Amino acid sequence: MEIRELAVPDAYAIDLVSHGDARGRFTEWYRADLLAEVAGSALPLAQANHSVSARGVLRGVHFALVPPGQAKYVYCPAGRVLDVVVDVRVDSPTFGVSDAVLLDSEQPRAVYLAEGLGHAFVALADGSSVTYLVSSGYDPGREFGVHPLDPALDLPWPADVEFELSAKDQGAPTLAEAREQGLLPTMASCAARYAERRGTGS
Repeated sequence: MEIRELAVPDAYAIDLVSHGDARGRFTEWYRADLLAEVAGSALPLAQANHSVSARGVLRGVHFALVPPGQAKYVYCPAGRVLDVVVDVRVDSPTFGVSDAVLLDSEQPRAVYLAEGLGHAFVALADGSSVTYLVSSGYDPGREFGVHPLDPALDLPWPADVEFELSAKDQGAPTLAEAREQGLLPTMASCAARYAERRGTGS
């Protein structure tokens, strides 16, 4: 595995190694010890999710309030998606910054994002599967979103794809509106959460 930090701090792209022969292929897609070396701690696994999307389905930008927030480790075992991480942490030096990683089953790669960061992806092929491990269970009262087509975010979505959004994502506020409404996590709460998870908090 090769791990690199994205333009959004506390988010990483993980290049995976596959081993194949005439029988098929084997991929070691998550290593807690290697992730802990760069992120400061392994992912505390609370839930595992799996989605299958048709080409053009756009999910996100989703995030959870901190604490506890929801760190994610995202992998695409079939198909192809463009995965996007957005810094929605109020008072973060990189607030509003995003980065994108192509997750492709033929060249396996994963993305890790810490609590408080926004996450979205668009399927680039029919039947694209996304499996993700998360650090806390789903809590509808603490789950929010920002509109993925917010012009101010200017996310790097492909121009040749016709997007399909859920009603919830279609009705999500812009980043500025979410900030005005007090929906976004703060950098202070996220930093405290990271320190707690790394065993350096009070």
